[in-house]
Amino acid sequence: MAGRLVAVVVTHNRLAKLQPTLSHLQMAGPAHLSAIVVVDNACSDGTADWLSTCSDPRLHVVTSAENLGGAGGFEMGMRHAVQYLNPDWLVVMDDDAYPDPVTLARFHALPRAQDTAYAAAVYFPDGHICEMNRPSCNPFWSPTRFLRTLTRGRDGYHIPRSAYDVEAPCPIDLTSFVGLFLSRQIVEDTGYPDPGLFLYGDDVIYTLTLRRRGWKILFDPALRFEHDFSTFEAQGPQTIRPLWKVYYFCRNRLLMYRAAAPLLFWLLLPMLGLKWHLAGRRYGADKPLYLHLLRRALRDAAARDTDLSHGEVLALAGGPLSGSECPDGSGPAGSDPSAKSTG
Repeated sequence: MAGRLVAVVVTHNRLAKLQPTLSHLQMAGPAHLSAIVVVDNACSDGTADWLSTCSDPRLHVVTSAENLGGAGGFEMGMRHAVQYLNPDWLVVMDDDAYPDPVTLARFHALPRAQDTAYAAAVYFPDGHICEMNRPSCNPFWSPTRFLRTLTRGRDGYHIPRSAYDVEAPCPIDLTSFVGLFLSRQIVEDTGYPDPGLFLYGDDVIYTLTLRRRGWKILFDPALRFEHDFSTFEAQGPQTIRPLWKVYYFCRNRLLMYRAAAPLLFWLLLPMLGLKWHLAGRRYGADKPLYLHLLRRALRDAAARDTDLSHGEVLALAGGPLSGSECPDGSGPAGSDPSAKSTG
């Protein structure tokens, strides 16, 4: 047995998604799952009331008075688990993702090295590979992979789809917070996700950080997760809506590049800044506000500054967050922002 395993789930106003996720986790016996931490990220949809009716003694609800985004939610949940639940391992996931019935037993069935994190194979409910959760190798750490990325795009640095069909795990450098198993030793050395990221890129930056610190990550196809996430079909040029997300998308994406290639970052900064500046024409009357958010994102990325509060971001975007624009506090959107909707 790998030892005490604690699941950490972050949720924000998606009770219908959380309910099956929690149900699947509770199917695992205490020998395979010692505790479940659910971070109630300022939910206002009855989540708290429903969680109060759950009788599983393994359930620990951590409530935030304000929406901390996915990054802040994972930081809060992981910190609570380490400080109060004495885990040997954590497994993190969004509120719309859960392990197959045998996954946690499979995790415990083999010896698990404390110096290695394990990433699950994540699928859509229809059985297709969930592209937004397909792990990657950092192309900036390998000249061969970098050249392959230039010619093949995402397939140049993401693991091949054939890796899902073999038994042997393969090494990776970055992955998402869906089905990621982290030893307590790794977490105590690497620390917690940066809550200032709010959403987009927190998982990529975190896994790149632990790799730079000398820890390993293996993609294990035997560990299967299901992600009940709707795919995005592009219909012409994309815009980022609501507009406040422009700040996080641009700043955090640049911070991801900075984590992946510190020296090349200074070449990418003006190139991406120009590309995003030209994209402002898609925003019509909102172009001045878009450019205002973009300029602040570029400045903060260059300064590696994640201290701007979410309230300040909303103010930059022109006003308070309306009820229809609440961000998904489960916050998976980090592993490859270009591969899914940014609005």
